[in-house]
Amino acid sequence: MGHWFYRNIVEPGKLPLLLALASFVLTFLVTRTITRLIRAGRGPFRDVAPGGLHIHHVVPGVVLALLGGFGGVATSQYGAASGFCAVLFGIGAGLILDEFALIVHLDDVYWSEQGRQSVEAVALTAALLMLLLIGSSPLGVDSLTADQAENRTSFVTTVAFNFLFVLVTLAKGKLRMAVVGVLVPLVALVGALRLARPGSWWARRLYRRRPRARARAGLRAYHHDRRWDAIGRRFGDLVAGRPTDELPPAERPAAALPAGGERAGGPAGGSQPAPGQPPRGTEPEPGSEPGPGSGPGGGTEAGDGPEEGAGGSAPPRR
Repeated sequence: MGHWFYRNIVEPGKLPLLLALASFVLTFLVTRTITRLIRAGRGPFRDVAPGGLHIHHVVPGVVLALLGGFGGVATSQYGAASGFCAVLFGIGAGLILDEFALIVHLDDVYWSEQGRQSVEAVALTAALLMLLLIGSSPLGVDSLTADQAENRTSFVTTVAFNFLFVLVTLAKGKLRMAVVGVLVPLVALVGALRLARPGSWWARRLYRRRPRARARAGLRAYHHDRRWDAIGRRFGDLVAGRPTDELPPAERPAAALPAGGERAGGPAGGSQPAPGQPPRGTEPEPGSEPGPGSGPGGGTEAGDGPEEGAGGSAPPRR
């Protein structure tokens, strides 16, 4: 095991990548655990809000990613410094992508349906890093023979065709397959050959006069989403927690409940009196007449004109 690790990880210079991947995944899992504890009101963790300003953890993530990125560029590929910078970069990237949805929407959608985009971004990034870690890198070859130079030409040609397949897959509305297809050409080829998703650029442009293709694409997208959306939702709930709107009222945080009530049936769950109405418990008893001075103007009954000293001034004489 040690020999394999040295030959495949240490010798090719992939140890910083492994450290960055491990710190990235671990940071995301720890961050999600802490934020779920904060939402549930458990444990010693609280939001960081100095002076009433809530600081999202994407802010320290940007700082750590910058430090690790520039430090990794300044150091060599081997040594403790490169490993330390890789860990810093992985931690910063984990904090940033955990709030990827906030960056996209420019709104605090962490516990909403849009917040699941952060989980998808983290999962996709981790998969790409693992492919880079276990895959071969032709560009890292130091010396090339004549046969290897011919293979290099073939490799460049393959990359060009793969890039074309990736563009077609993107045009067909298959973002995940396109991203994975950058490293796995077969995935990009399958995505380019299959029907486009409804609403994609390819479907709007090329399926406009092909009603059968539009119908087949819509039916295939329906069956695909019905099969995989439930699995993705369960995975998202397990890793990131359920969105606040899907939680029962008894489990929602106080800040997410409607104004006027903390919990269903609570003491503050009643409606507030309308403007101009007396508070509850101060209504006059049935059959009682309002006393003098209880009118809205400070005194007279409806239909009487304003009088001096009775809550209003007399109209000016002409």
